[in-house]
Amino acid sequence: MKVLKFGGTSIGAPERMQSVAQLATREPEALVVLSALSKTTDKLLKIGVALAIQNVESAQTIIDELYKHYQQYVDDLYKTPQGRKQGWKEVERHFDLIRGLPREVYNDRKERILVAQGELMSTAMFYHYLQEQGIASALLPALEMVRLDDNGEPDINFLRSNLLRLMQEHKPGTIFVTQGYICRNAWGEIDNLKRGGSDYSASLVGAALRCEEIQIWTDIDGMHNNDPRFVKKTYPIRELSFDEAAELAYFGAKILHPASVQPAKMFNIPVRLLNTMEPSAEGTLIADKTGEGDIKAVAAKDGITAINIKSSRMFLAYGFLRKVFEVFERYKTPVDMITTSEVAVSLTIDDTQHLNEIVAELKEFSAVEVDADQTIICVVGNFTPEKHGIAARVFATLKEFPIRMISYGGSTRNISILIHTDLKPPVLVALNEGLFVKK
Repeated sequence: MKVLKFGGTSIGAPERMQSVAQLATREPEALVVLSALSKTTDKLLKIGVALAIQNVESAQTIIDELYKHYQQYVDDLYKTPQGRKQGWKEVERHFDLIRGLPREVYNDRKERILVAQGELMSTAMFYHYLQEQGIASALLPALEMVRLDDNGEPDINFLRSNLLRLMQEHKPGTIFVTQGYICRNAWGEIDNLKRGGSDYSASLVGAALRCEEIQIWTDIDGMHNNDPRFVKKTYPIRELSFDEAAELAYFGAKILHPASVQPAKMFNIPVRLLNTMEPSAEGTLIADKTGEGDIKAVAAKDGITAINIKSSRMFLAYGFLRKVFEVFERYKTPVDMITTSEVAVSLTIDDTQHLNEIVAELKEFSAVEVDADQTIICVVGNFTPEKHGIAARVFATLKEFPIRMISYGGSTRNISILIHTDLKPPVLVALNEGLFVKK
């Protein structure tokens, strides 16, 4: 069996959802994971913001706009009166819940319920479209299968047992459909895997099934060697290792959710990135081996804050690094990059929620400088110690740019540099010209 995940843009229009049905039925056995229709989650979050500040009128306006969009979508998706009736029944049911929220006290739990309606509606509409087309199908509720444990991590064993139990109730050849992104937490409440979590859902489901392949369908032909929004002449990478793909996803390659590689890697399940607009394109294969070439791709991660921590007592001061990292641990703030010297530690974070508290504690035993508006540029490839000249190639292309930090050697898969965010476009272009464009 293959697991096929389709993002919001892949089902953003009725004709695209119809194409997704054709893609799913090409497989002898398939489980389809769907995101919400494109822009739906953003609209639902805007409704939540309005409700949080008790702006009911604004919330109702957005609800009405979204409702009209789904009204037109249902009318265009289904081909028979019975199909439209069934589609409308599902949409009305979910919008009744959404319209009822302004009459209740709004909180984080209600927001998670609100945002979950996007995936619940898209999967219900897709399932009923398959039924209308006479395709044997079954809708498997993610809220009965995907559960977080006390640490907020997905429970694979719970998912596997419940998924297999639900699938066994149906005949072979059935197309299974489930929601991406949404789940229940350890207290049984509706929760989610955060933005982009549908990729993670697909990987978790694939791992639970020990499936043949996980396919992530988007609107781009695989993972590119650089960001096509800023750089011309990019191209899709045909093969990546799990580790290379994880580095690229974490450091800014938007096509894949960073957490989605690990479950597939755990059970050595290939992940293929494909394009719904061009289904015959080869895309990118992520597996336990890498493709040709030492340098594979470049990615950029914005929203980075650099913190420089300097202590006159650091020389031979055992425990200094421990004290530094205990501060970040207390505030559950992960560190992306780190460099050290005898008298200073420089590191970066992308979560500034507790920045003021962190800086205040660090200042109790060191001098602290903070630089905002930074970007990590990550060059990913096969950089094992016996390779020669790779770092020289990378830094030769950057000789005209000021670099805030460099991280190299901690991983055999990446070279990371920190620059001011304003420099990101020209740096990406320079790296593309220096590393990938044949002269």
